[in-house]
Amino acid sequence: MIAGLVLAGAEILVPGVFLIWLGLAAIGTGLAASAFPLPWQGQTLLFAGLAVILVTGATRLHRRGAGRSGENLNRPDRGLIGRVGVLDEPIVQGTGRIRFDDTLWRVEGPDLPVGARVRVAGMNGTVLTVEVA
Repeated sequence: MIAGLVLAGAEILVPGVFLIWLGLAAIGTGLAASAFPLPWQGQTLLFAGLAVILVTGATRLHRRGAGRSGENLNRPDRGLIGRVGVLDEPIVQGTGRIRFDDTLWRVEGPDLPVGARVRVAGMNGTVLTVEVA
């Protein structure tokens, strides 16, 4: 139980989310050993089993959740595709500018006047590809 608390506490000091699962496995093993008389071999097997189950479960949950939100974290440009906006500068010879929120973006698309409504169709690096909305 003490080892589990030490591992769970070390999670605060060491970056990452790994030691907490080992700490929980150790605490679970300590609780089981206090409720049932287990030899040290049984405690070791119980700890190993709990550790594998908890780490595997946490990894699967993390991967499932990362596909929805983690890949776009700190990437505000990913939310621009499909957005409709008004041109701040005309698109002349294929390039112009548009403002979304607090950022002025370069755009590529058909020649259009200032104030034309466009939809973001894609991205090429930091340049938005637009079409008439």
